[in-house]
Amino acid sequence: MIEDYKKFDKSIPCPVRTLMDRIGDKWVVLVISTLGEKGTMRFNQLHEMIGDISQKMLTVTLKKLQEDGLVSRKMYQEIPPRVEYTLTAMGESLLPHITGLEQWAVANMSGIQQSRQQYLSAK
Repeated sequence: MIEDYKKFDKSIPCPVRTLMDRIGDKWVVLVISTLGEKGTMRFNQLHEMIGDISQKMLTVTLKKLQEDGLVSRKMYQEIPPRVEYTLTAMGESLLPHITGLEQWAVANMSGIQQSRQQYLSAK
């Protein structure tokens, strides 16, 4: 795998680092997994479902995901305006990996917390 990175064009950012920079964001995984689980959603539905994300942060996160082609935004010319968000095919292709990461986190969180306590106690 490291050999693959050595062959990669150095003028283009590393794809793994670029992706990890995006999905490592606090809210991206929650937005993608929520849209993956619930399907097409309006902004306020998504905001209510996620909970403690601010409207501004949700807006920024959705724009970043649109920029990367992971989420699509559809605006309806109605009064009041209606906007819906959904995962694109590329976003859906990322979903199993995010789901796997979520499952791993749930399965291992108690061990991680225990290790952290042991580490801090040893200091």
